[in-house]
Amino acid sequence: MEAARSLPVLPWIALMLALFVIVGNGFYLPGVAPADFQKNDPLQVKVNKLSSTKTQLPYSYYSLPYCKPKAIVDSAENLGEVLRGDRIENSPYGFSMREPQMCKIVCKLTPDAKVAKDFKEKIEDEYRVNMILDNLPLVVPIRRLDQDSSTVYQQGFHVGVKGQYTGSKDEKYFVHNHLSFLVKYHRDEQTDFARIVGFEVKPFSVRHDYEGEWNGDKTRLTTCDPHAKRTVANSDNPQEVDEKKDIVFTYDVEFQESEVKWASRWDTYLLMTDDQIHWFSIVNSLMIVLFLSGMVAMIMLRTLYRDISKYNQLETQEEAQEETGWKLIHGDVFRPPNNSDLLCVYVGTGVQFFGMLLVTMIFAVLGFLSPSNRGGLMSAMLLLWVFMGIFAGYSSARLYKMFKGSEWKKTALRTACMFPGIMFALFFVLNALIWGEKSSGAVPFTTMFALVLLWFGISVPLVFVGAYLGSKKPAIEHPVKTNKIPRQIPEQAWYMNPLFSIMIGGILPFGAVFIELFFILTSIWLQQFYYLFGFLFLVFIILIVTCAEITIVLCYFQLCSEDYSWWWRSYLTSGSSALYLFLYAAFYFFTKLEITKMVSGILYFGYMLIASYAFFVLTGTIGFYACFLFTRLIYSSVKID
Repeated sequence: MEAARSLPVLPWIALMLALFVIVGNGFYLPGVAPADFQKNDPLQVKVNKLSSTKTQLPYSYYSLPYCKPKAIVDSAENLGEVLRGDRIENSPYGFSMREPQMCKIVCKLTPDAKVAKDFKEKIEDEYRVNMILDNLPLVVPIRRLDQDSSTVYQQGFHVGVKGQYTGSKDEKYFVHNHLSFLVKYHRDEQTDFARIVGFEVKPFSVRHDYEGEWNGDKTRLTTCDPHAKRTVANSDNPQEVDEKKDIVFTYDVEFQESEVKWASRWDTYLLMTDDQIHWFSIVNSLMIVLFLSGMVAMIMLRTLYRDISKYNQLETQEEAQEETGWKLIHGDVFRPPNNSDLLCVYVGTGVQFFGMLLVTMIFAVLGFLSPSNRGGLMSAMLLLWVFMGIFAGYSSARLYKMFKGSEWKKTALRTACMFPGIMFALFFVLNALIWGEKSSGAVPFTTMFALVLLWFGISVPLVFVGAYLGSKKPAIEHPVKTNKIPRQIPEQAWYMNPLFSIMIGGILPFGAVFIELFFILTSIWLQQFYYLFGFLFLVFIILIVTCAEITIVLCYFQLCSEDYSWWWRSYLTSGSSALYLFLYAAFYFFTKLEITKMVSGILYFGYMLIASYAFFVLTGTIGFYACFLFTRLIYSSVKID
């Protein structure tokens, strides 16, 4: 009989294990629809921004005088791409499918003083050129020396390198003017159609020489010659960037058949990180959760059960007081706090942010946010933020009505405008700095107007709809009545000092996420691929549990010491983890990044301040609701005389 009962559990266990494997490794949709190419079909390479990890300021490809096509055509960018600084345009690089080309001339450039200075600055700041073919980003394969035959991929190739001639100490700048492209394709044997599954490049710096007069792309080079099968294999004779020194831009293209199918073509880029460290992060976080769960279980099952059973046996007030102090403040525990309307605003905003993150994570784990859709993640988050406004309005209005507030419209307006307003003001200042640097990362005023339209046209009305629905609901009833005269809070022990307990409370939620945080920061600021949303989702769940449990534990200790001012403290306890996040971001800046420009440093700390503020609102709201439900639960479990 027992065996029969346990049988249905086995499929569930198998399903959970399968989900963990899929979630851990990351699942994604490879794109909208594959493009099939026949032999000799034209392939058009597109160029994207120039990017640098040293400055964090992207520039459009043609901000440097690279070879241009007859007419430069912009590709339509989505909202997320514009915010990321992507500027996708056509290029003079054109291939024919499965037709190798050798030493193809693009153009010749004779730099003047300004052009040479621009190239040198971009080489100094380690700018990379980003290109796209069939929606795949161009990568440079780099073989790692510490692991056997392990290859990592760097997005884009460097504009050039700094170096010295043999026997000279003078530092010179050399431009990468010859590109050896490798296009990998998967061929269908039945139809002979091919799909592109890889786009790699090896950049070289070569001082090209040519015979006779310059005759455009018909000029015969002596340094590489398709007729003599002479190719560029190294940068032993590099092309220096200097005034009046001709630079000839050339490229080769090879085609290589691959076993990789179109649906798996992103795997090379996305699944190259070491899963072991992520599992270590999960286990580390789970240890924190188990420790906190043990403490909560001990409080709920042992202490509270004993307290409640004794109170319900109608013991005398004196005997009860000897046991614990949390029942003594039943007449004050639900007294509205100072600035209760501001608390409602922050809780509503936190609910909006939580809803946005949760839905985004679920979509990402299920694979709907495809890596082939650049800017898709940011666009999805912005739209979800706007539509989650209804939940923000509803939750803030419900809380406001519980505090016996009468001006719900005023609270709704603050919920709709305060957090986004602070974010927008910071973003506007940072955008003005980027604009001053003439970077393509500056958000155009049309996009800025679209963001304001989303905010006031959709988000604000939805917050008011939610607030209206929340205000029409009956007020939340407290399990115990509140006394008219507030009870005096006794002097607290040093370890129950509000500042101390708040700062202690933020350590464990931060500890649960800081390893994964390293990978997220690396992805954003060092421009590496990150698509481990499965791990991120697990860490997010662990963060929710950790925030809830640490707040409950500290709230219980606070109530036992007869301090009933728990409303704001519950929010700040888990919310203080945002301070540790910002401090970690500062540590990361000084240890991992090589940012030297003042503007770039301000941008980094500005964006991390925005992220930390959002993290504060998220974790604070989780802690508040956990504590709110906990206090309602324990005070509804005892009989009050």
